[in-house]
Amino acid sequence: MLWSLLKILVFVAIVGLLAVGAGFLMESSGGIQITAGGTEYTLGPLQSVIALGVLVLAIWLFFKLLTLLVATLKFLNGDETALSRYFDRSREQRGYQALADGLMALASGEGRIAMSKAAKAEKLLNKPELTNLLVAQAAEMNGDTKKASDTYKKLVTNNATRFVGVRGILKQKLAEGDDDTARKLAEKALAIKPRHAETQDILLGLQTKSQDWAGARSTLTAKLKAGHLPRDVFKRRDAVLALSEAKGILEEGATVEQQEHAIEANRLSPDLVPAAAMAARAYIEKGKPRAATKILKKAWEVQPHPDLAHAFAEIAPDETPDARIKRFAALTRIHPENPETRLILAELNIVAEDFPEARRALGDVVEKQADARAYTLMAAIERGEGASDAVVQGWLAKALNAPRGPQWVCDNCHDIQPEWAPVCQNCHSFDTLSWQTPQTPEIASATGVHMLPLIVGALEDKVEPEVEEPEEEVAPDVIEMEAEPVRPDVEPAIEEKV
Repeated sequence: MLWSLLKILVFVAIVGLLAVGAGFLMESSGGIQITAGGTEYTLGPLQSVIALGVLVLAIWLFFKLLTLLVATLKFLNGDETALSRYFDRSREQRGYQALADGLMALASGEGRIAMSKAAKAEKLLNKPELTNLLVAQAAEMNGDTKKASDTYKKLVTNNATRFVGVRGILKQKLAEGDDDTARKLAEKALAIKPRHAETQDILLGLQTKSQDWAGARSTLTAKLKAGHLPRDVFKRRDAVLALSEAKGILEEGATVEQQEHAIEANRLSPDLVPAAAMAARAYIEKGKPRAATKILKKAWEVQPHPDLAHAFAEIAPDETPDARIKRFAALTRIHPENPETRLILAELNIVAEDFPEARRALGDVVEKQADARAYTLMAAIERGEGASDAVVQGWLAKALNAPRGPQWVCDNCHDIQPEWAPVCQNCHSFDTLSWQTPQTPEIASATGVHMLPLIVGALEDKVEPEVEEPEEEVAPDVIEMEAEPVRPDVEPAIEEKV
């Protein structure tokens, strides 16, 4: 408010001063006399001031016109001038507008419009690092992979856009299924940007798929250093990779290095069941049964598992059934109520031909958490106690139609795997297999009914007509189970008994 009043007062003062000055000039005498072409012009004081102002304006206009003329000549000559800069700015504005329209069309899924706008932006702008990327993505949307590939190669030649170009070609190779080339490109992209999370994930997936475990461990370490992976997850996955490096330690010609990888995997993740079993077998090969026992007990505390029991049996393969029951007490007393513990005790007592104790060990598992394995053990117990064939057949029928129990299931695609592996065979995801009851119980278990083929065989030998007829209906399942491995600690005793 005060500022507005002040401006009004200043304006009135200036008008007043001009009026006073004009009045003073009009009342003054004298002036300027100008003679031109024999004619004399006399200007009064006020006229002289006006004439001076007009002269100054004319001189200013003259120099402006002269500057415009010079600029026009330079523009026509190709030199940079204000006029050329004006047209350049206009051209640049239209180019950026085309670029923005192209990005909007690309985001909207309008490939043809995006391609048209990209071509216009490429023509108006001299910025290939911007327009080439739009051209490549628009070409991909239109299905023109060749143009997209050529454009990405142009981006590779520029230091500022090299990573974008390599990443674009990498995506194309992944879409084509060329994993070898894609892995090399991912390594190159990661060398340009070592902390790029997406590239790290792609490279890690390709390395695990190609079983490059050493390279995968290096990439996993890079993810940890970049802060893209929690330390506990890193330790777990590093253990999985170390375990993968140790695969085949029991095969002929296995190296000491493979055994050390298995032990390292168990050290990194003691709760990883395959790592514990493999590390125990490595110590068994080294002649260190106590170390193997310690590892298996520690893993059993986390999760009782059949593979741990198998490895524990391999510590003393030639012991008697009674001695094995006593030695297995180191495991079975840890989680005595766990279903796996009860099933293991029942199997051991069946081998020792102590069928009442096997029944007691099984407890209420059959009523509460029964699966094919539990029903099969009940059939073996009934058979051992001299029950009728009808009773045994009843338990076997239940076993053939019961859920097959926990298996290795992929958390990502829910595919059931016959054995643990670092990478899912179906969806190729890394470290997604977990020991759980599958959602499709009709599929046979990997550790399923090991004793069933032996029991069926025993019945066939003893009772020919009564057993053959009902078994014709379930023959495919029996054949499938006969292909499964038989537990080494169960087979000798039952075959001896039969």
